[in-house]
Amino acid sequence: MSDTPSGDLRLVQLSKSFETFTAVHPLDLTIPQNAFFALLGPSGCGKTTTLRMIAGLEDPTSGSIYIGDTDITETKAHKRNVNTVFQSYALFPHMKIIDNVAFGLKRRGDKNAMAKAQEALELVELGHTAKKKPNQLSGGMQQRVALARALVNRPDVLLLDEPLGALDLKLRRQMQLELKRIQSEVGITFIHVTHDQEEAMTMADTVAVMNAGRLEQVGEPAELYDRPASTFVANFLGQSNLLTSRITGDAGEGLSTADCHGFPILVATEHIPDGVRDVFVGVRPEKLRLDGPGRNQLTATVTDASFTGVATQYLVQLPWGFEVTVVQPNDGSPRASVGESVQISWDPGSEFILDARQDEDAGLLDTGLRHG
Repeated sequence: MSDTPSGDLRLVQLSKSFETFTAVHPLDLTIPQNAFFALLGPSGCGKTTTLRMIAGLEDPTSGSIYIGDTDITETKAHKRNVNTVFQSYALFPHMKIIDNVAFGLKRRGDKNAMAKAQEALELVELGHTAKKKPNQLSGGMQQRVALARALVNRPDVLLLDEPLGALDLKLRRQMQLELKRIQSEVGITFIHVTHDQEEAMTMADTVAVMNAGRLEQVGEPAELYDRPASTFVANFLGQSNLLTSRITGDAGEGLSTADCHGFPILVATEHIPDGVRDVFVGVRPEKLRLDGPGRNQLTATVTDASFTGVATQYLVQLPWGFEVTVVQPNDGSPRASVGESVQISWDPGSEFILDARQDEDAGLLDTGLRHG
């Protein structure tokens, strides 16, 4: 939709300190032009403060913000070609939908304001609501109107601050797909702030995970999930089984041997952090199999089984008392029952490996899950 290429958004050593604490420690981040980018992290991690600095609603303590080669750090919020969509739709209740969308353009004296507003409404598939008032629309529709109102300005960057937080689960799922479609159609940079891991992974090309004002890891969703760089990322993005182990030697064929509480296992050598012997061997629940053919085998006892429809989620206790989660797809294979003795298995290479000096419970968000 934008007529001139704007370039990447770059944050250079950007930080924000308040009187009593630092919300964002100096960070460097490049968000490619036309990307769908997610800033993901728990409440209070600094993601909204970062967003507000990009929007010009918060002055950085240090650092710079560039769009392409243009330094916008000192540029006033209304002069930046950046728009924000908040969780609260902030529509004018007395105005028709079309006037809500055209409001900013009309204030700037754009002669084509109404035509552009109608086009933006068509884009979010709400062209038929132009003459209605906001209170005649559902929450999901109002959110799409707020989106149309932001897009009609043809911003270089569109900021989305927890935009789906007020919607119910089913509507959120629909809107995730809708936002992805709109972003690929308009081809402008979307930066989406959320604490919802699934939402970030479903929608974004690239995800930056934030924790306590710092960037933990930036990458494609699959990379973050399969190769988390820290226990925080491993625990925050989905469930992880972290098995305390020690690397013991080279097994050839790109594999290494490890001792896991007295049991020998094999891991991919390339996954071992340099110079580290005491590790967490991380295996996602869906990579584990009950009584499967994997090369790594551990005897365990089923302590809980929950059937979810597409799968059964098991808690199984290993010989040293540690419980792991196993997710077995509902593919017709026999289901185990509580108290049953089983073999859990996985193939070397399907694990990720982290330095065991980290806090193994980082990122668990008080879910009650604990590792061992």
